[in-house]
Amino acid sequence: MSLSDAINEPSKKATIVADCCKLVDEEVSAKGGLSGLAVKAGYHAVKGISPGFITEVVEKLLPEFASKIDAIWDEGKKSGNAASHFVTSKSRVADVLLSVTDAKAKNAKAAVVRGTYEKLRGSAKKNVEEAVPRLAKLLEKHAG
Repeated sequence: MSLSDAINEPSKKATIVADCCKLVDEEVSAKGGLSGLAVKAGYHAVKGISPGFITEVVEKLLPEFASKIDAIWDEGKKSGNAASHFVTSKSRVADVLLSVTDAKAKNAKAAVVRGTYEKLRGSAKKNVEEAVPRLAKLLEKHAG
């Protein structure tokens, strides 16, 4: 099963969205140093837009994210270890995920979202690459 297939099952989608939001929260919490402070401040600002904003964004972006990463996950399945392949392909995974967020950020209606994204974009690839192992575990759980 692909992640795209899993999120199209109503009984699974809410759990997948919740797990994705938890992954984002854990990644932001794990950030340290000055760049971590910037990420945490930006995340706090974006979360403050409205209650449930992060969940809403994940729900909207998840189908596009899934369609982009399913191919990489499938390559890993064919090689015999999807999670390991996914982690070793972390640069590629980051690039495809950021291609989605880059396009969305350009058209964001909320100035705080656009501004925060632009300020943090320079370190985004590194941050996404660091999240790939957790993302691989999420995929193992939901897309086998």
